Amino acid sequence: MLNYATASSEETQALAKRLGERVQPGDVLCLSGDLGAGKTTFTQGLARGLGVEEPVSSPTFTIIKEYDDGRIPLYHMDIYRLGDAAVHEDLGYDEYFYGEGVSVIEWSEFLEDLIPEDRLLVHITLAEGDGRHLQMTATGPRSSARLKELEQLCPTSH
Repeated sequence: MLNYATASSEETQALAKRLGERVQPGDVLCLSGDLGAGKTTFTQGLARGLGVEEPVSSPTFTIIKEYDDGRIPLYHMDIYRLGDAAVHEDLGYDEYFYGEGVSVIEWSEFLEDLIPEDRLLVHITLAEGDGRHLQMTATGPRSSARLKELEQLCPTSH
């Protein structure tokens, strides 16, 4: 597990950008936190690390947005509006989770049983001002490798 504290949205995005430079096809990131905690802000930074040039916004009403202009595709999902019904929606989740890109899922708890076991959990909480606390937890070898790479690039402060 890694813990980071950022002082601004820009710092949150910079941290996520470093991770975005390292993610690989098939990686799954599950973002959690209250409304307004910074899940989309984090995803915007990750997208920049992938080389995505177009603006990244929350897919609250479209559920899934695909960004194909980076080094690998980014599949950004916001499951909040579907809630518990998400597991019953035929949105081709497996094609995203096991596809050619990285999946970033906001409100992933509604898809718990469908998401691959090896995932990177990112819990974001608000801090003072525009700051955030980010707790990142790996659940398998793939996600552990990403955390090790991120820790080498961005050591945590203890």
